[in-house]
Amino acid sequence: MLVMNETINRTTYPAELAKILNMQAAEESRAWLRQWDQLRQDATPLWKLPAAARRLGVAEIAVKDESTRSPLGSFKALGAPIALARLVRRLWTAEDLSAADLFRGKHRPLLEDLTVISATDGNHGRALAAAARSLGCGCVIVLHAHVGMEREQAIAALGARIIRITGNYDDSVNEAARLAAANGWHVVSDTSYDGYEDIPRDVMQGYAAIAAEAIEQARGSRTSPAFTHVFLQGGVGGMAAGLASYFWEYYGEHRPAFVVVEPEQADCLLQSAIRKTASRATGSVDSVMAGLACGEASPLAWKILQPCIDAFQTIGDSKAVEAMRLLASGGDGDIPIVAGESGAAGFAGLVSLLEDGKHARILGLDSNARVLLVNTEGATAPSVYADLAGVPAQQVLRHQAEHLLRESA
Repeated sequence: MLVMNETINRTTYPAELAKILNMQAAEESRAWLRQWDQLRQDATPLWKLPAAARRLGVAEIAVKDESTRSPLGSFKALGAPIALARLVRRLWTAEDLSAADLFRGKHRPLLEDLTVISATDGNHGRALAAAARSLGCGCVIVLHAHVGMEREQAIAALGARIIRITGNYDDSVNEAARLAAANGWHVVSDTSYDGYEDIPRDVMQGYAAIAAEAIEQARGSRTSPAFTHVFLQGGVGGMAAGLASYFWEYYGEHRPAFVVVEPEQADCLLQSAIRKTASRATGSVDSVMAGLACGEASPLAWKILQPCIDAFQTIGDSKAVEAMRLLASGGDGDIPIVAGESGAAGFAGLVSLLEDGKHARILGLDSNARVLLVNTEGATAPSVYADLAGVPAQQVLRHQAEHLLRESA
């Protein structure tokens, strides 16, 4: 299903939105994140898929590969640590706490009684647990019934205390808030709710690093962007808002067209577009795209998304799995890419639209289109990846290395 946005804005980036997310704060966050040893110091790859572009009838397809951002395997490594560092600085305003010292654990004695908590489908909780371990504070992660044991074990291995609940992601968000209030803990969530916006804002600001790097790597100009279309995964909307805001502020009225992709059974952003307010999903929420299986849009993220996302799209689970397999195979000479269930969603959305000529034409997806996709995660649950992609992630990575070696020869 595709819903075109009736409230689209193609002017310069509005001042009221810059109070929420802006390039200046994004660049400061990038500088801080360079101090954390769990992140690579250079940019993640921007892979080109010329064979796929030819097959699908567009000029170019580029994939920003966040599976390589850190050992944590996903883009979430940009959000939780910066939000935690900013939280600590707000709690200890009288102290001179630099990001470098925090991430190096130099203030462990100060933080030993601090506990942070969050709900997660896997990747955000893993990133928060890793950041908490680096800083030296406690971490509690609430997991809902559909989070697999492989993801739970990865989080627990980083020192977090795990609390399991029945129900779905939204139930785990509510339980995290309840436990925080009862125990004096601090919620570090990537979704906002009434009275809770500072930390989700910081999380989204961290994600903007992806857009900043893509712009630098693609080398377009402010009046002639390197990309005509950017596909962004949905979820609660935080990643899409973080990237779209940066692209919009940088390019202004020349910004690319944005398409948000989410599971058809977790369509909270598409429903928000229909109702013109942050809304709940209409389906069961449970999806193979675990990181996108969210039932309620983040109101703060929606403030950014409502005026700038050109179209909201839902896809079935089978489309995401097919996209995983296509990216893993490196068909017709393209580079093989390890893209997890949620990571492949943007590619799945693009393929679906181009198979539907009507909607592709409406969005201008033609032979002149230059498309940016974001692979938001790798094989963060290796056995799940192997089952769905039909090949172990390590084998795909070997083929990727062989491809790069041939190209460099």
